[in-house]
Amino acid sequence: ALACRLVAGGRALGTLLLGRAGLVRMPDEAVGLVEDFARRVALALASARRYTRQATISRVLQRGLLPSVIPRIPGVESAVVYEPTGDISAGGDFYDVFPAGDGRWCFVLGDVCGNGPEAAVVTGLVRPWLRLLAREGYGVGEVLDRLNQLLGEEAVEQAVEGAAEAVAAGVEAAGGPAGVMDLMDGGLVGTGLPAGGGVARFLSLLYGELEPLGEGQGVRCTLASAGHPLPLVLRPEGEVRTVAAPQILLGVVDDVTYESESFDLTPGETLLCVTDGVTEHRSGDRQFDDEDGLAAAFTLCAGLSAREVAERVRQAVDEFAAEPPDDDLAMLVLKVV
Repeated sequence: ALACRLVAGGRALGTLLLGRAGLVRMPDEAVGLVEDFARRVALALASARRYTRQATISRVLQRGLLPSVIPRIPGVESAVVYEPTGDISAGGDFYDVFPAGDGRWCFVLGDVCGNGPEAAVVTGLVRPWLRLLAREGYGVGEVLDRLNQLLGEEAVEQAVEGAAEAVAAGVEAAGGPAGVMDLMDGGLVGTGLPAGGGVARFLSLLYGELEPLGEGQGVRCTLASAGHPLPLVLRPEGEVRTVAAPQILLGVVDDVTYESESFDLTPGETLLCVTDGVTEHRSGDRQFDDEDGLAAAFTLCAGLSAREVAERVRQAVDEFAAEPPDDDLAMLVLKVV
């Protein structure tokens, strides 16, 4: 019998035991082969455990960044599709639906530039900010204005912290302040500073408010799009129209004013909001929304419930290409009943 400990990173993961009847001792060449195999098994086990742990952390993190349930808006059916890319990274897409007081209901669909922990940091900041601003009574455009300012302030603070760390590291590496002066003379100070402090603060956002007008009268919708795919409205007879106007991403320009648009959604009308994981899903050199592909798929959803609309559009995205989407995908459907 031959027993080999499975060790990776200094940690014992188990023991590999091999035995064979009729042998006085294992041949040396067999021992060397088994020991090499045991090292590979240990590395594979360690990698699998790390992957499982990362996947678990990601799922827990994602649950904390998204609403556990979608509240019921009076007179409105709602449905959500949310599919982050991969199993071990938190997605850059996020959504939210919440009451803001005074009979107002707010909805959000956003897409942070990037994914993984960096995107999760931004999502973790933006969602509570949005809820706070909405509940303080700010209008749709004002909420985006203030959110844009907050993102800029966060980016500046992070850049300052990153610069301070870089300077401290430069002092140590240069052998003290005199060495730093030499580096400054050589034009090397600042080399390696992460742009923007290391975490992208840009995001596209669709933000809106719904105000029920009374039983059977529909809802008043006010919304604004900041660098986000524009939402679509489907009438009961199958006509589709685009609402809102394109505006710049959040976090790009400090002194920008965002404009909102208001319109009525009557009973039977459906509002479809998606991220670019839907519109830019690729099949070869074509995208799903080329030649108004999203509107064409949405037109076929006349008469369906919010859940059925979400499933039908998701199916159309799936059938567009053989490969699964390579970007996070999120969709919010609101139908007035």
